[in-house]
Amino acid sequence: MAEQFNVALTADFYDENGNTQYKDIGIALFELHPKIQVTQFDEHRPEIGSDQIGSSQGIIVLTPAVTRSTLQQAENLLAIGRFGVGYDSVDIEACTDADVVAFITSGAVNHSVAEATVGWMLALSHHVLIKNRLVRTGGWDDRSNYMGTELRDRCFGTIGLGGIARKTIEILRGFGMKSFLAYDPYIDASTFQDSDIQLVDLKTLMESADFVSIHCPLTDDTKNLITSTELGWMKKNAYLLNTARGGIINEDDLYDCLKSQGIAGAAIDCLENEPITEPHRLGEFDNVLLAPHCIAWTDEIFRDIGACVCQGMIDLSRGELPQGILNPEVAEKESFQEKWKRLQLI
Repeated sequence: MAEQFNVALTADFYDENGNTQYKDIGIALFELHPKIQVTQFDEHRPEIGSDQIGSSQGIIVLTPAVTRSTLQQAENLLAIGRFGVGYDSVDIEACTDADVVAFITSGAVNHSVAEATVGWMLALSHHVLIKNRLVRTGGWDDRSNYMGTELRDRCFGTIGLGGIARKTIEILRGFGMKSFLAYDPYIDASTFQDSDIQLVDLKTLMESADFVSIHCPLTDDTKNLITSTELGWMKKNAYLLNTARGGIINEDDLYDCLKSQGIAGAAIDCLENEPITEPHRLGEFDNVLLAPHCIAWTDEIFRDIGACVCQGMIDLSRGELPQGILNPEVAEKESFQEKWKRLQLI
């Protein structure tokens, strides 16, 4: 057992003066545990270097990738904690091979992403961006050309039915939406209990929903899940939203669909090649809302994510597994158990 447990945060949590860029990222929890020492990386890199691990037992990661190369010198590293729920930037197999637990902050983002999704649905269906421009450009008399539609009596379709999607549906019930459809091949339809959510195949969802919202991870199975074929199934008055990950929607096909007015509009928070440092072509359209992968970023979501990921590190230091583990099989490995016993606090 160890006398100290070291947790490092990636440099993108901090500004150039070494101060945290965000109001609350949970690290105050560590103040209750004096044997846990908190440090920060000296520089930001797109991929964490093996030389950056140092003496860390845990690393809290905002945006950098974790690869097999990262973990070349992970003899004393117990855990990678992703600050969020996306994990396509973390090589899970490499973590397991290196006897490193990888975990996400399951549940911590549900409310904020759901609220942002509903906000975007309202903005799209009420033409908020266009109506704002009418006033700013003197186009007042054109307002009758942009009649909106309400959420009530409409159909919501979610691709993926995890915590975020379920929270979104919970909020939407208050708007009087007519029906809820979900496509999720990992859910057993025979045991599904939510009476007002209907599990359907992807084609049925795309054809029927007035709003198609993506709430699934980016994996080999979901890469380019939405192409010209799936977009062609959508109603012309339907909207597409993505608050999950870029790459799930084929952006070339989406651009062509919007150009030909194949759907009513889209709201896209996640793009295939991030960061975007030049004006994006989807910005050509007045019926498209864009955000730099932060539409759900609020003080509250960072507070909740931070509390979750920091508690996970505290749990590990005390010999308890954190929630949200992506590679639970690592805990069964004798080599991991020996490492964990050696590095957890006395």
